[in-house]
Amino acid sequence: MSVVDVSHSLTETPVPPAPAEPLWRMSLEQFHEMVQRGIITEDDPVEFLEGLLVAKMTISPAHRRATHRVQTALRSALPRSHYVGSPSPVTLSASEPEPDVVVVRGTDDDYRDRHPGPADVALVVEVSDSTLRRDRGFKKSIYAKAGIAVYWIVNLIDRRIEIYSEPSGVGETADYHVHQDIAEADHVPLVIDGRETARIAAGDLLP
Repeated sequence: MSVVDVSHSLTETPVPPAPAEPLWRMSLEQFHEMVQRGIITEDDPVEFLEGLLVAKMTISPAHRRATHRVQTALRSALPRSHYVGSPSPVTLSASEPEPDVVVVRGTDDDYRDRHPGPADVALVVEVSDSTLRRDRGFKKSIYAKAGIAVYWIVNLIDRRIEIYSEPSGVGETADYHVHQDIAEADHVPLVIDGRETARIAAGDLLP
């Protein structure tokens, strides 16, 4: 397991390439109104990120299998104070991403009338193959800006687990101070509210 300080070595663009034409950004409230009116439905393959509707990539069989493995491993390792949602929207200030897996404080019944917010979330997980660049760049910046404590990328291309922790910064400069790469033969520390509660074999998370 390696630990890398990434605070001064950012290589990824924090936002995805955009057309040269001006883009119209909507507020989170406008997005929610479109959902309530059925203009955008749960069947539409989009996420609301930083005021923009961003297309989701098609899920591959490997992506589906890895997501199921992460769900299973986390459910068997979590303390009773948290539960696993998958997929589960997370409501942030200007985004409502839908991580592949999210670990949330409390129970699902605590969120009858709203999605979890950053203060409720202990861990977000993105399973990455075709979305690896976005997950390392744009999404990582969004999660860091929101103060999400721990962010995992299940990297299907390089067959490793990337762990990002200690978020800091604001706006487009937000990032995680610590980056760990966990090889397939190693174990992933599960940190909940600042405390390591379990260690999961990385190979159990990869398809």
